[in-house]
Amino acid sequence: MHDVVIWVEVIDQGERSRSESELGFKEREPLERTGAARLGSTAVEELMVVRDLSFNNLTGQIPDSLFNLSSLSILFLGNNKLNGTLPEYKTASLLNIDLSYNYLVGSFPSWVKEEKLQLNLVANNFNIESSNSSAVPSGLACLQRNFPCNRGRGIYYNFGINCGGPEIKASDGILYEKDDESLGPASYFVTDTKRWGVSNVGYFIKSTNPQYTSFSQSQFTNTFDSVLFQTARLSASSIRYYGLGLENGNYTVNLKFSELVILASPTGKFIGRRLFDIYIQGILVSKDFDILKEAGMSSFGAVQKQYKAHVSENYLEIHLFWTGKGTCCIPVRGTYGPAIAAISATPDFIPTVSNKPPTGKKSRNGLILGIVVGGGVLFILLVVVFYTVQRRKRPNSDDDDEELYGIDVGPLTFSFSELKIATNDFDPTNKLGEGGFGPVYKGTLNDGRVIAVKQLSAASHQGKNQFVTEIATISAVQHNNLVKLYGFCTEGIKRLLVYEYLENKSLDQALFGNNRSLILDWSTRYDICLGIARGLTYLHEESRVRIVHRDVKASNILLDTNLIPKISDFGLAKLYDDQKTHISTRVAGTIGYLAPEYAMRGHLTEKSDVFAFGVVALEIVSGRPNSDPSLGEEMTYLLEWAWQLHEKKLEGELVDSRLSAFNEEEAKRIIKIGLLCTQTSPMLRPSMSRVVGMLSGDMEVTTVTSKPGYLTDWKFDDKTTVTSLTKLDDVSTVSSVVTDMTIKGTEFSFNHSSASTSIMGQSPPNAIHSMLQNDVDAQ
Repeated sequence: MHDVVIWVEVIDQGERSRSESELGFKEREPLERTGAARLGSTAVEELMVVRDLSFNNLTGQIPDSLFNLSSLSILFLGNNKLNGTLPEYKTASLLNIDLSYNYLVGSFPSWVKEEKLQLNLVANNFNIESSNSSAVPSGLACLQRNFPCNRGRGIYYNFGINCGGPEIKASDGILYEKDDESLGPASYFVTDTKRWGVSNVGYFIKSTNPQYTSFSQSQFTNTFDSVLFQTARLSASSIRYYGLGLENGNYTVNLKFSELVILASPTGKFIGRRLFDIYIQGILVSKDFDILKEAGMSSFGAVQKQYKAHVSENYLEIHLFWTGKGTCCIPVRGTYGPAIAAISATPDFIPTVSNKPPTGKKSRNGLILGIVVGGGVLFILLVVVFYTVQRRKRPNSDDDDEELYGIDVGPLTFSFSELKIATNDFDPTNKLGEGGFGPVYKGTLNDGRVIAVKQLSAASHQGKNQFVTEIATISAVQHNNLVKLYGFCTEGIKRLLVYEYLENKSLDQALFGNNRSLILDWSTRYDICLGIARGLTYLHEESRVRIVHRDVKASNILLDTNLIPKISDFGLAKLYDDQKTHISTRVAGTIGYLAPEYAMRGHLTEKSDVFAFGVVALEIVSGRPNSDPSLGEEMTYLLEWAWQLHEKKLEGELVDSRLSAFNEEEAKRIIKIGLLCTQTSPMLRPSMSRVVGMLSGDMEVTTVTSKPGYLTDWKFDDKTTVTSLTKLDDVSTVSSVVTDMTIKGTEFSFNHSSASTSIMGQSPPNAIHSMLQNDVDAQ
């Protein structure tokens, strides 16, 4: 008999009768442990449950008799000093085994591949190379001691993981890979690219339905990336994430946490506590970490912690470990142990590796390689020739359009027939509206996803350029406040974009359109304003490409089920370079939202979007469009009216009268920000990140001292004659407007044909634009 002494966990049967309220907020006491029992004794054989024997400094080989106990179903022997080989046989009832972090060697018995078995063999010394490859558990080769995958030749310099959730491109530009594998009490996983792995150990005691991931659709505060915090991976004891094949050097490790289980009760109190320790590279960096405490005892508060780590052997280990503190069963059984929402690691040095996975084995046949390469070159030449010929056949193509280089287009391609079926042959009853370059339809794909299909007008050459721009731009950016592009279709002259369907439609419809059934209370309006600001901040400052939207307006802000704003319609978007003062380009956009310097000189910067945001912010507060002649001469132009009220300290009169209640201080804050964003000089307008800070209350609102020059220097004698009006989604569109103006004693008379996105009436800054350009170029 093997002389191995183990500690056997015995569950206190009296605990079954204890109510959860009796446990309250008490620290969880260690489960009762009885004295030593020698393997093979009657006492051991009669045990109904043998659970956690880990971290007990056990030595020696694993007795075969231990794996043959007929009643044994769960066995945790991890983090000991066991050696030798795996037992050759085990009982069918033993389905959860943790043997990680020991010194086991040898090959693998046949039972390791049982379908329902949860087996964790991470960090041992098994002979992987001499074992039958079919018998080696998947991914285990990378997670043996010293982590041999790409050891000695780092090939990666970062990684990101969305723990328990799908792949997400975050506002910080990091791609958080999906981590949606079904991990259980004793399991692990390694990605196909061998960039990272995860190991989980622990069984939720007496839980009737143990969950190792959690999910919430709630929006989280203190983050631009709420979606990253909506999923989390849970563990009953220990969870480790590994960065594999990393280039050696110093790294910044970002850990994101969210509490999705222990939430505030109706009384505002939290039922339960979750405490665990955090280790990075084996070093304790946080003891008794409490997510709720870090979130300020706030439900759905995002928690982000940053640590420094040194990688010297091409791997990084992040370990979250439960030491038995906190509560075990409140609000439900199994509420304890570590939880993690997302992980990223970025280098603090200039990388020298490609950050791409190996391409695979090289061909041994030089002839085949030569044929493949030669064929590839020939194909590229043919494509270039074909493209050149096609370009020459299009003498009227717009050479002034700035192309968005360097963006990888990643959405799916849909067939026209697929979209035809999805929209019921573009049934008029499915029509959501009409944009400047074609209609938008609601549809349902075969997989059940509800979509919005934007159909480009075949007659619009400018729209074709917009089509390419929109795909390239939105494929390069992903953010919670940007609309999601599912894919596109291009067959012949047919061009369609497929977006996520947002059932609450556009902001302009909710504020001053037909969608009056949608009630936007003050709190919702404030959150919408903040969401738009965050989306623009991402475009201007945080995405891997810097983008000016050029058409920020209420009709291009869509609202999802939870009234989260999503910036849409990137057809006019432009890339810009931080090193340049501005882009000189033809004026594009929508009447009512154009910045003076852009309308007058075609000088485009991100501050053009800031100006448009200021207009939208005032529209959100007032619940009216930026220009409405029906309100009378004094109130026709929103900016003029807002300034009049501001100068009289009557800002409250600007607030939408339909609101039953509103926060006066918040209303003044948004109005001041709106006036600040619409200053004449771009230099006086804040960046969108400062706007976010001011809206969040983290920064003081800069004092607005001077009325913009475009409101004081120009005198308007507006004699507008509307010859025809077209009703589009309750937005009156002027098809022909003749306006006479007297400006500083000089008469200008001009005809203006508006684009279909133009709203009836012109505000003063747009009159400047109209003088300089007869037609608002929708390109």
